[in-house]
Amino acid sequence: MTRAPIVELSDIAKGFPGVKALDGARLVLRPGEVHAVIGENGAGKSTLMNILAGELLPDAGVVCIDGHTVRIDSPRVARGHGIAVVFQELSLCANLNVGENVMLAELGGGSALGILNRGGAARAARSLLARLGLTEIDPATAVRDLTVAQMQLVEIARAISRKVRVLVLDEPNSALSPRESERLFDVVRGLREDGVAIVYVSHHLDEVLGLADRITILRDGRHVTTLDDLTGVTEAQLVSAMVGRDLDHAAQYALIAPAPQGVALRVQGLRVQGSGGGGQIGGIDFDLAPGEILGIAGLPDSGMDVLSDALFGLVPRGGTVTVAGTVVPPQAPARSIAAGLALIPADRRRGGALLAMTVSQNVISAALPRFARAGMLRAGLIRRTAADYAGQLDARLASLTQRMGTLSGGNQQKIILARGMVTQPRILILHEPTRGIDVGAKAEIYDILRRLAGEGMAILMISSELPEIVLQAGRVVVMRGGLIAADLRGADITEQNVMLAATGSRAKGLG
Repeated sequence: MTRAPIVELSDIAKGFPGVKALDGARLVLRPGEVHAVIGENGAGKSTLMNILAGELLPDAGVVCIDGHTVRIDSPRVARGHGIAVVFQELSLCANLNVGENVMLAELGGGSALGILNRGGAARAARSLLARLGLTEIDPATAVRDLTVAQMQLVEIARAISRKVRVLVLDEPNSALSPRESERLFDVVRGLREDGVAIVYVSHHLDEVLGLADRITILRDGRHVTTLDDLTGVTEAQLVSAMVGRDLDHAAQYALIAPAPQGVALRVQGLRVQGSGGGGQIGGIDFDLAPGEILGIAGLPDSGMDVLSDALFGLVPRGGTVTVAGTVVPPQAPARSIAAGLALIPADRRRGGALLAMTVSQNVISAALPRFARAGMLRAGLIRRTAADYAGQLDARLASLTQRMGTLSGGNQQKIILARGMVTQPRILILHEPTRGIDVGAKAEIYDILRRLAGEGMAILMISSELPEIVLQAGRVVVMRGGLIAADLRGADITEQNVMLAATGSRAKGLG
């Protein structure tokens, strides 16, 4: 028997300057189901979730809860209706412990004098964590000492600290390992059994099909379809509905690797200690040739997540890094740029994009001296350069003066890539180059990388997405425990071989 909806969003429209974010979007949420919302970047998913969360008001359309039209004009009103949202960018307070974070809204309760009720918060948090099966997390633990996966689960515990009827999870496992993701899925299934309506926003179509009861697809701000029966539905069918065309993944992503000639980057005895969560590197050697796309794979804490920062000089390192015969000193990002290295970091919002600045300012920010004369920035040259690179990368913009934070994830990534290209690098280092962007934008990024490699640029791609590594790299180095476990080429580059090397007991220490 179909349960009555908790929430119905009908004909929702929302516009921003130069952008129609939503145009007739629809979503119906029922208790005790996982309802996935998918679509390309720019499809309107985040805008729709922000309307549901009370962060934005729609320009048109109707929001109904339990059959009654309502106005959700603030997050507080949303919470009053039992709607909780866990966004991709976590909002925990690092200076507080787990219990204080989980029960943050209740800390002042029970005292007319406003004295913090930390003991009560700890007891309530322990009960909530136990409900989610998180008995190993001590409420007294400082949030800063948790893993990313634990932070994600603590965020969910905080979201359900009040009576929750609808829980929105926006890309909840974008930074989690497969094992950590499965733990998250168990929590989601448990909440579904408790009658909570789960809205699951994700670009990972395999997990969507394995977890969701229903799927709503958005494209260009419009409702494409809602699939109530997922029997026999394939990832290819979802992709086709999302992008409005068929994508042949093999033809779209397959790379004909050029024969390496010469050495653009030489790494010898690279060592990193105390990397702060990204693992350590125990002494590795590898070369990267001009025109080569070299993939770096591995599990969390394998060392791969600190490799990009080490090469670029953002963390202390041992060993030598040589670019075109010149040794690049450690902890000197400016010298790295001058030598010909460009870095596209994993975290667009914190380490990559300058969200409050314009597209033009982002494009030229890594090469400011080239755009100044007598201490004054040359506005015309900046405008022409930004337009040129945005055009080369086919970035969809309202204007060059558009704030970076208003772009979709895929277009943000293109502008960050443009910033790297403006420095005219020999070597492009990309850490999680397509994290959080949709399949259509991924295909465009891959096309750009293949073109750059074809023009002779050396590309180092560090990624936790196995299909990305296997289909895009002409050679794959697998890391485990800070060492190189395998160096795969040609037909040996398969997901199975990468995982065998990443999880096996045999590693090759070089140095």
